[in-house]
Amino acid sequence: MKDMSRRSFGRLVKACAVAGLAVASLGATMEPATAFERVDGGKVLVIAGRQPVSTLDPSVKYNASIRSLQQALYDALVKYDGNPPQVKPWLAESWEQSDDGKTWIFKLVKGAKFHSGNPVNAEAIKYSFTRTLELNKGPSWMLSDFLKPEGIVVVDDHTVQFNLEKPYAAFLSFLPWWYIMDPAVVGAHVEGDDYGQKWLTENEAGSGPYKLKRFDQGTLYEVERVKDYWKGDGGSNIEGIVYKLIRETSAQRAALMRGEADIVLDLSPDEFDQVAKAKGIKTSTEPALTAFGLKFNTKGKYMSDKNLRKAVAHAFDYDSLVAIFNGKAVLQTSPFTDDIKGKIDVPGIPRHDVEKAKEYLAKSQWPEGGIELEYVYVQGLEVERLMGLVLIDNLKPLNITLKMVPLTWPNLVARGSKPETAADLMAIFATPVSVDPDAVAYQYHPDSWGKYYGTHFYDNPKVTELIEKARYTTDWEERAPMYAEIQKLIVEDQPEIFGMMRKRLVAYRDYVTGFSYTPVRMTSEVDYYGLGIGK
Repeated sequence: MKDMSRRSFGRLVKACAVAGLAVASLGATMEPATAFERVDGGKVLVIAGRQPVSTLDPSVKYNASIRSLQQALYDALVKYDGNPPQVKPWLAESWEQSDDGKTWIFKLVKGAKFHSGNPVNAEAIKYSFTRTLELNKGPSWMLSDFLKPEGIVVVDDHTVQFNLEKPYAAFLSFLPWWYIMDPAVVGAHVEGDDYGQKWLTENEAGSGPYKLKRFDQGTLYEVERVKDYWKGDGGSNIEGIVYKLIRETSAQRAALMRGEADIVLDLSPDEFDQVAKAKGIKTSTEPALTAFGLKFNTKGKYMSDKNLRKAVAHAFDYDSLVAIFNGKAVLQTSPFTDDIKGKIDVPGIPRHDVEKAKEYLAKSQWPEGGIELEYVYVQGLEVERLMGLVLIDNLKPLNITLKMVPLTWPNLVARGSKPETAADLMAIFATPVSVDPDAVAYQYHPDSWGKYYGTHFYDNPKVTELIEKARYTTDWEERAPMYAEIQKLIVEDQPEIFGMMRKRLVAYRDYVTGFSYTPVRMTSEVDYYGLGIGK
């Protein structure tokens, strides 16, 4: 921890110590009890998390909790699996691509059916993609620049063709998040021109391994396993899964130890380390694509000044990020995380250097400091609060103060939707939805402004041009140098503090079976398919 100031480290240790002491005493005296519920003789797995599920509609929105349920209730043409992540056949048993990269033909499996009993056919594929594109929400951004509804062609019941307007090398890598809906069921619940959005918020029309049983907003969400699921049970032996909202990490830890949860998703690093020592507990600490950064509002009053951005970036104590996660994190060496194709180590990426920070501050509009910056973070997310405390100390040598503002996730996203309301710094964890570099590069394109990962409002015409050229190029040998240049230019412009890649901190009972992992999933996202109870 060679670069961490004594004051920052002391404050960090003190903040962690109270929670850590309580966890240690509990972990030393308790062994976990059996948590799973029984329904009519069957077993129901209980998962505890802090993030509510605001909607189940595959066309409208996604995050870790939403996507965990969506992929339980729905299927896609393909699915991510393994580490490193690979795209595997799912509803599509095979596919082929034209030489010019503009035409994709998918052959569908036979026998797949929706929970209604209706067949999953090419018409359902066309309907689902068209609905998502026309609503222009959720995952639509992934393909809307390349695919239009008229470009989706039903060849026969089990063959669908996509005619792209331009070649797009990353096309296949985004398809796992485009879930297929039952046109008849959705159509029966359309109100006016809402495309069935109101009904699909708390209902489902999927073909996935689970069907919805309960949707108690703000409390819990329960799914029931489909016994005749077309893909098979995946080794699962449970009746269903309950996702229970427990917002405080200490309460999640207590639920695991008391026998009220089988899997917990959001423990603090100290609580995780203590729970991991308990008898009967397993953990998942694999690295993820998820990166943490502090997004500067580059259109704001203060952070529009590049020299001020660089001053703050060099003042920040990066080793504190690793310390907060008790070593379960790795510092970024690029805007791209490590498993992204084409990632390079960018020379000169900032590290803690107070003298260099003062040099940049002297070049800024506020050479003497004397300003207050606003730091917005997710309410209840202790690690982001600790990062703010460290930053308060880091900015004192620059005569800059920091106002810490905790907000709920929806309110944070709303604040960041436009430059006029976005904070000077916003704490953001972002997980690319693909290992293709376009998934990260596009976060720095003007089309991403106002989305939670685009709250920097970064604008560099040269970078924008390179992003667009690279995504339309199919030859990797041509794309690779473009992405190398993109990474260097972004670091030079410093639209954020490039922080760290955290590992998953998931704890679960040793009798839980079928727990799988792939880095492309968010750190608190779980694939329900195949989960079981081994006793």
